Amino acid sequence: MTHAEHDTTQHTLRREVAGTIGLLADPDDFAAMRRYDTFTFRDHDGYLREVERLLRTLAAEGRHTTLALFDPEEYAQFCTETGLDPDTPDGRSRFTAELAATSPTVTYDGRPLGDLVPDLLDESLRHSTIEYAERLLADTGRCADCGEDIGLAAFTRAALLLSRILDTATPGMQHIVCSVTLDTTPLLGSLHAERTADGLLHLDETEALEVTTVLAVGIAKQSPGGLVQRTTAPGRPDRVCGWRLHGEHLKPLTEAQVFDAYCTDAHTGDPVPPEPGLDYAQAPDLGPYNDPHTH
Repeated sequence: MTHAEHDTTQHTLRREVAGTIGLLADPDDFAAMRRYDTFTFRDHDGYLREVERLLRTLAAEGRHTTLALFDPEEYAQFCTETGLDPDTPDGRSRFTAELAATSPTVTYDGRPLGDLVPDLLDESLRHSTIEYAERLLADTGRCADCGEDIGLAAFTRAALLLSRILDTATPGMQHIVCSVTLDTTPLLGSLHAERTADGLLHLDETEALEVTTVLAVGIAKQSPGGLVQRTTAPGRPDRVCGWRLHGEHLKPLTEAQVFDAYCTDAHTGDPVPPEPGLDYAQAPDLGPYNDPHTH
């Protein structure tokens, strides 16, 4: 192989190597990393500009790059567990490689970094929500009477209920939000889906898992909660309806109840003006999907 052929081969291989950048999106996280002498950045804005410049350079080379959130506390713990010196580029590189395998990421697609960060934060929150909710379900144990796994039964139940809601959806974009209150702390999950005119359903499986898991926690814990569905379709006003979680059932909200829910500030309880052009409707009854008994 000639020198020129070697350079060409190396360049080709480099283009096929995917990479991950551990991003310090939060100024406080950036400040925490400044305690390390080998971390040479001195201001957060300048750091973000350099990251964006690197992303553009890699994209120009044909490189596929993803972003993951870099958490200084998790980094310090990782270095302690692996025996790495945290004040080294190698330590940061090893931790970033771990993030690529275990943490939510977003792909750099040419958008400004400021547009990508909210997506990354949303993915991180969704990942954390699912993990937390799964732990809650695992801790519910078994029914004292029949020995059934309560968490598994609740998840199966929640999946059936969400499936029924999607089955009854009219054509259009569907935005579904499920909320459950645990010791006054809300647990939220959201899902975007599309029902086409020919009846096909397109949805994000991870978002569907998030909503199902949150709803399952409410069922397993017998916690107050609910689910709201908003449908957007061309040529007609957005339509919103909802259900209240009652034990293992989703009870349809009336038009007036949906209006009250949408026109009340969730934090203060104060009334807020109704959204113009929004159609408040009674939710469909979920029928036989609401009948089976679970623990």
